[in-house]
Amino acid sequence: MSGNIQLLSDTLAGARAEGRSALIAYLPAGFPTVDGGIAAIKAVFEGGADVVEVGLPHSDPVLDGPVIQTADDIALRGGVKIADVMRTVRETFGATGKPVLVMTYWNPIDRYGVERFTAELAEAGGAGCILPDLPVQESALWREHAEKHGLATVFVVAPSSKDARLAEITAAGSGFVYAASLMGVTGTRESVGAQAQDLVRRTKATTGLPVCVGLGVSNAAQASEVAGFADGVIVGSAFVKRMLDAPDEAAGLEAVRALAGDLAKGVRATP
Repeated sequence: MSGNIQLLSDTLAGARAEGRSALIAYLPAGFPTVDGGIAAIKAVFEGGADVVEVGLPHSDPVLDGPVIQTADDIALRGGVKIADVMRTVRETFGATGKPVLVMTYWNPIDRYGVERFTAELAEAGGAGCILPDLPVQESALWREHAEKHGLATVFVVAPSSKDARLAEITAAGSGFVYAASLMGVTGTRESVGAQAQDLVRRTKATTGLPVCVGLGVSNAAQASEVAGFADGVIVGSAFVKRMLDAPDEAAGLEAVRALAGDLAKGVRATP
């Protein structure tokens, strides 16, 4: 079975045709439980997300701030496995028909086996992977198997990336480019800033792929700001924090559904 890179591309193109950015949400698998995580992703889609990134919880998440680290810790203590990540992708895609990616560090894939991981992700209906710590020059094996199975390879670019490096990264990627809006880890911020806009401009000069911005967006006003210059707005910590702060799972689901609704309005109301 082939993965859903085409569905991802069509979804991003559809948002662009509507004159707006796509809303991309992130939630870790297994948080607060495997079933609870699946329900949360469905709720985010119901609220208005176009794409969801499913986080593969990792014991040393170098890109993630304290909010996502807390959620990952809960998932890991609950015994989450790669099989649970695949089940999360399968059930959320099956229920919604919308693109679901996995965001993961390289070590779990390397240990699991690249061929096995890509085959299982495609079979589950996944659209691809975001690989924040896989260097492009070491990515040939992954890209070979991802392409074979119809999966996107999304690389992360940062404000520190020089133009030549941006060109190298975007030439190797597929699906979209993840532009980290600032140097540092994930988390909500008071502002996203001009740094992100400059990075998007420089990245777009190297590629025809959509460029989506993450790290720091947490409310509709920020989503609207980023939607003014990016093809997609990526929100993670704000969703996770709503789940962590909720008194119970039902309240958590309602909170993330409502946040997705607010952000969906934000990406449609560019300043």
